[in-house]
Amino acid sequence: MSLPGIQHVIAVAIGKGGVGKSTVAANLALALHSAGKRVGLMDADIYGPSVPIMFGLGMVNPQTTPFPLHKHGIALMSMGFMVDPNQAIIWRGPKVAQAVQAFLGQVPWGELDFLVIDLPPGTGDAQLTLSQSAPLTGAVIVTTPQDVSLIDARKGVKMFEEVKVPVLGVIENMSYFTGDDGKRYEIFRSGGGARLAAEIGVPFLGDLPIDPKVAECGDTGEPIVRKYPDSPVSKAYLKLAATVIEASNKPSAAPLPEVQL
Repeated sequence: MSLPGIQHVIAVAIGKGGVGKSTVAANLALALHSAGKRVGLMDADIYGPSVPIMFGLGMVNPQTTPFPLHKHGIALMSMGFMVDPNQAIIWRGPKVAQAVQAFLGQVPWGELDFLVIDLPPGTGDAQLTLSQSAPLTGAVIVTTPQDVSLIDARKGVKMFEEVKVPVLGVIENMSYFTGDDGKRYEIFRSGGGARLAAEIGVPFLGDLPIDPKVAECGDTGEPIVRKYPDSPVSKAYLKLAATVIEASNKPSAAPLPEVQL
């Protein structure tokens, strides 16, 4: 599927749920926008869409409200704009694939430097449809330091390798917490993301700290990069965005050096 007008398509993916993938996708999109890029964010998690909550949006009438929606300078598309949040989406795989293809090909995204796609957990229909339908620049793998997350992250990497999609790198989310005393506390251990990146031969894009404001901002519809742009977490996302921009422009180049966020 051709996506005219879109320069780079970046999939944000995980193997295991609960590692903060949607938070990373939303804040990465905003950080790219802050870097002067034209950005869209597509929520491909059909069963559990998060983009409406994270951007403070709800259901709209598609007959009167054209897609994509726009908030904080980002073009947005999600199943959550069309379905009541209390309603379960009970679809088989082909329906999910059709929805992903419609979001890609039927939504008038316009001219974008980056279309960030928030994938659901696992290696199922949405991931396969996306890799076969969209000209992906590459995938960013999100993990946390624990071994149980790393095991599933490896599966996600292998899936992209099998469908010939470049892995731009690995992000370790919830890597550490900085206390009021200024000390760094590694609650869930740390270094797993860097080890995984080294093991599979891709760049380590950096580690992201834990900050209670991240959850607060996501729940109130204004992600931390937007609400607290000078916070340490936001500065980490801005560095991450710069690294993703460089990696996207040189997808076949040698791996980038580890970035200290």
